[in-house]
Amino acid sequence: MPRTTRVTVAAALAALLIAGVGACSGGDSDDAPDSKAKPESSAAAEPTAEPSADMSAAEKAAGIPPEPDAATRAQLLRALAAANPDIVKYEDKAVDAARNQCSAINGGGQKLDWTASQRFTYKDVTTTEAQGKQINEALTQLHFCEV
Repeated sequence: MPRTTRVTVAAALAALLIAGVGACSGGDSDDAPDSKAKPESSAAAEPTAEPSADMSAAEKAAGIPPEPDAATRAQLLRALAAANPDIVKYEDKAVDAARNQCSAINGGGQKLDWTASQRFTYKDVTTTEAQGKQINEALTQLHFCEV
């Protein structure tokens, strides 16, 4: 499983934990055959927060910045293209990889240049460690990773 997928899965799991999905409710258990259980309201079982809000909280906790606005996205893609023009062939993939790379940067990860080279290698795009270093420098200079 690629690193970006693992980070995304980890963020999704964290969001589920935050939302309390799967939480068990305590209560009296009456197994008597003549007891009549009242059905619970479906509204009580639904989380009260929006899933996107939970995901944002989980992503922020993981050091992942929010989705960039149009101007920031264009600036980011230009900076990534300067490091490796092939990266931006798949713009959404590049933006996701950049956001996930911020998790490593903000978390004080080791081998950041190598991590970036792996994260930005996908489909028919190959990124070297030297290009990974340029990507990390661009993300830092743009202040893109600020959460």
